Amino acid sequence: MSSLFTGNLLAAGGGGEEMPSVLAVPIDELVIGILAFFIVFGVLGKIALPKLRQTLAERSEAIEGGLAKAEEAQAEAQRALEEYRAALASAREEAAAIRSQAQADRAAIVEEARNEARTAAAAVTAQAEAQLAAERAQATSQLTRQVGEVAVSLAGKIVGESLTDDARVKATVDAFLSDLEAQVAQREANA
Repeated sequence: MSSLFTGNLLAAGGGGEEMPSVLAVPIDELVIGILAFFIVFGVLGKIALPKLRQTLAERSEAIEGGLAKAEEAQAEAQRALEEYRAALASAREEAAAIRSQAQADRAAIVEEARNEARTAAAAVTAQAEAQLAAERAQATSQLTRQVGEVAVSLAGKIVGESLTDDARVKATVDAFLSDLEAQVAQREANA
């Protein structure tokens, strides 16, 4: 096919000259290009490649160090969170204990106040009853004395003489009054 192609070119050109091939590479340029490639490759391999490797290693170390620091910071944050949760749980337990202690104290104070009120009420009632009994005894004594005086006065008017000086009359009145008091006491005991 190449002979066909070259033949057509010769026929078209009409001359006996051959045309240079577009695909043909001159040997001297090929050798210079290969030599230049190896020189550039060698220079890049000696100068640029170590620097690239060093930069990549530094970046890798920085990334790994950053990851390690991030993991460490995350672990520290997790520990702090756990400590916070533990402290919060402890505070809740302490608050619950304080609350229950306060309720127990409140119940004790209320019960103590009730007992004091009962004791005070009982003391007031006892004092009132004692005062009432004393007033009753005083009124009974006064009434007895007045009844005796009225009885002696009436008996004196009936007899026509004064009976207040007579000791026997006084003893009779006192006996009458004692009998009267005994009857009243007996009725109260039966009631």
